[in-house]
Amino acid sequence: MKLAVSGKGGVGKTTFAAFLIKALSDSGKKVLAIDADPDANLAQALGIKDSSGIVPIADMKELIEERTGAKPGTIGGFFSLNPKVDDLPDKLAIKIDNIRLMVMGGVKKGGSGCICPESALLKQLVRHVVISRDEAVVMDMEAGLEHLGRGTAMFVNKLIVVVEPGRRSIETAYQIKRLASDLGIKNIAVVGNKIRNKEDEKFIRENLKDFDFLYFIPFKKEIIDADLEGVAVFEKDRETLEGIKNIIQEKIL
Repeated sequence: MKLAVSGKGGVGKTTFAAFLIKALSDSGKKVLAIDADPDANLAQALGIKDSSGIVPIADMKELIEERTGAKPGTIGGFFSLNPKVDDLPDKLAIKIDNIRLMVMGGVKKGGSGCICPESALLKQLVRHVVISRDEAVVMDMEAGLEHLGRGTAMFVNKLIVVVEPGRRSIETAYQIKRLASDLGIKNIAVVGNKIRNKEDEKFIRENLKDFDFLYFIPFKKEIIDADLEGVAVFEKDRETLEGIKNIIQEKIL
């Protein structure tokens, strides 16, 4: 089971990803959680108290040079576009019960569409975990789906777009759907978040009529409290966790 979670910044996609990862783990699945958002905070959402020791793979300069044959940040020259990555999930992931967490990091380079040693390693790593790993994989993506390539996307079982009541969130959902279509991802679903009332749910349903809906997460003080206290969201909001466990059984597995 390979799942990618995307959405506009601030809609709560990382919150949903944490609920999903925990629900899969509680269902007996071994889960490889990939934080592929440059603004990485999945560790905190999973309740990891001290994430200061987690080094994003994109920042591991010696590892990148070892695997690709080129120094990070260099332009021009030759480097491997197919670096060895099959051992990295087991070597670099942080283990929490049935969950392994990897933080990809972002490639901070000017220009559009650059090919560099860092991005070559990250793309190959995503390709490996999506195609070759025999476990549930949940990727917390940025809206651009930057790490997914055409050869990788066909193995993603479902792309889940998290939206909140708001025009910009709706527009981002359609942009993600267009990008997904370009990559060949056809199985797309929506999770509504921060739902205050029936009008919020109605707004999302009416503006995303072409989408399949998985779940609507109510606006809850408990989720805000979890962030303020630095604890896992599912520790403060067990009701939403149980709801997501149900949709896993009904609509995902």
